[in-house]
Amino acid sequence: MKNSWETITVDNSQMKLYVSQPDGAGPFPAVVVIQNQDGVAEFIQEMTRRVAEAGYVGIAPDLYHRNTPEMNADHNKRASSRFDAGVINDVNATVNYLKNSADADVNRLGIVGFCMGGRVAFLMSAASRNFRVAVDFYGGGVYKAWGDGPAPAGRVADISCPLQGHFGELDKNPPADEMRSLDAELTRLGKAHEFYFYANAGHAFNRKGWEGYRTEADGTSWTRTLDFLNRHLNEVSQKKAAGAR
Repeated sequence: MKNSWETITVDNSQMKLYVSQPDGAGPFPAVVVIQNQDGVAEFIQEMTRRVAEAGYVGIAPDLYHRNTPEMNADHNKRASSRFDAGVINDVNATVNYLKNSADADVNRLGIVGFCMGGRVAFLMSAASRNFRVAVDFYGGGVYKAWGDGPAPAGRVADISCPLQGHFGELDKNPPADEMRSLDAELTRLGKAHEFYFYANAGHAFNRKGWEGYRTEADGTSWTRTLDFLNRHLNEVSQKKAAGAR
């Protein structure tokens, strides 16, 4: 596995990308990994490497690149700096980077996010048609917009790819009941999705090193994630190739 930091320009700002690539010859399917509130720190780097271990190019954009160090050091200032328009630009710029990479097959592209990143994965499943699959890990705030425009939950009718969600029954943001209501709305609109709820688990149940970590929920949710990615990024492509012969 090869891990590196790359830099691209978005909105006249330098944005870092943490890239993890499988060994061997590509092109590989790719997965954009969206950060939690801590940024592209240890946890997100670990999850990006997990993606690469499973055979995908993993790439995590630093969504805080427009911020000053002072803003990034303060939780409230970081939160107030987030705007959906900027996030969409950042993710689209990351996809464009992959399009120029010989190692990534952007026709087989997914997105996975954690915490605020889960919300972003949900958002991008509706705001972009680049993705063939999206996975939301405990993404709170889907009913609230960051800046102008509709909230992610207000874009449900525009979702264009299968969506998977993982939520803790004890989580307060998002509450499990809120996610069950969203589950029902997705079903009503005929959107392909599967939501899972984990008993005795709260927020960030798969982030190691703190008291809220739940080994079983981490293992089960990641196994389900990899199965979901494989079904939509590998098996579908294989079936299409077989049908073209």
